[in-house]
Amino acid sequence: MNTQENNKLIAKFMGIAPNEAGVYHVSKHKGYSLENLLYHNSWDWLMPVVNKCRNESNPEDSHWEAIYYSLEDCDRDVTHHAVVEFINQYNK
Repeated sequence: MNTQENNKLIAKFMGIAPNEAGVYHVSKHKGYSLENLLYHNSWDWLMPVVNKCRNESNPEDSHWEAIYYSLEDCDRDVTHHAVVEFINQYNK
């Protein structure tokens, strides 16, 4: 999947769906097009997703461990990828 598809997957996991105009309202006052979702580019966007992944994981979940270790390395790109993998597994 490409970055936009990954960000769309994350938005859906977070309960954010686009409106009729294709705008994702990530807060009450801010809406973004699919192209402008920043889960891949901002810790501020990614960390609430990481928190939800943690809350949805179980103790032996290897996909959560991948997120955990990516955070230890402070690598946003690897964390974004690990979050996408977690969500794909979660959705199965």
